[in-house]
Amino acid sequence: MSSQAGKQSQAEQADRHVLYQESVQCPEAEVDFMSKTFEALKGRKALSVKEDFGGTGYLSVEWAKSDPQRTAIVVDIDKPTLDWGQKHNAESAGSEVASRVQYIEADVRNIAEPKVDITNAFNFSYCIFETRDEMRKYFEIAREGLKDDGILVLDLFGGTEAMDVLEEETELEDFDATYRWEHVSFNPINNHMECAIHFDFDDGSSMENAFTYAWRLWSIPEIRELLLEAGFKNARIYWEEYVDSEEDDDELEGTGEYYETEEVENQESWMIYIVAEK
Repeated sequence: MSSQAGKQSQAEQADRHVLYQESVQCPEAEVDFMSKTFEALKGRKALSVKEDFGGTGYLSVEWAKSDPQRTAIVVDIDKPTLDWGQKHNAESAGSEVASRVQYIEADVRNIAEPKVDITNAFNFSYCIFETRDEMRKYFEIAREGLKDDGILVLDLFGGTEAMDVLEEETELEDFDATYRWEHVSFNPINNHMECAIHFDFDDGSSMENAFTYAWRLWSIPEIRELLLEAGFKNARIYWEEYVDSEEDDDELEGTGEYYETEEVENQESWMIYIVAEK
């Protein structure tokens, strides 16, 4: 909706990156998961991270803030987004933190140095690789960029409604806005899907297609098989713990805690971590 009488609407005043970070990301939880999982598997503290498809580097900055010894590398092909993140996330955290976060404009398949303890690809970003050969090649490069005891951490979503055309809404009270996640289309022949993020504001304005995505809906077995084909020695599955909702006896809600498992009941919607060891 356009502004009237020269007054900017909430949508026109809003910064899409700020909204994305608020509505989609939870870097503190991801830093906690990576830290605990790496130490449990390797018996030492992880110090270096590479954030593939890193965008604004929000996670990498939180990683650097979590320990004065920690360093991070943010890799993305979109320079304006990297520049925004360096200014608003890294530099705003102070020069000491910013000095330990490196932003690199590049294709993630071209960066394998310096080697790190952990490489992560979150928010399903790696699913832009829609063929087995493309995905295997990415995993091979990711493995090459790890130290000898390094790990690759991915997230993945699915569930019975993952293939549905749908919209889900979440209130963003601090912004007087609503976050809207849309499954725009799904092709069952090749599992290609298109998704979008929109933001609606209390003044009636909206930011349509603030972010759009075109990727393949990969299954857990497919990703595990490709990780092993790429040379990883295993691919561990970490499932979120769910409990009965206090508001609705027929609903389950996630606790934010993840546990390793090999058997679960399917759900309408799930998000997991996959941890592959070099």
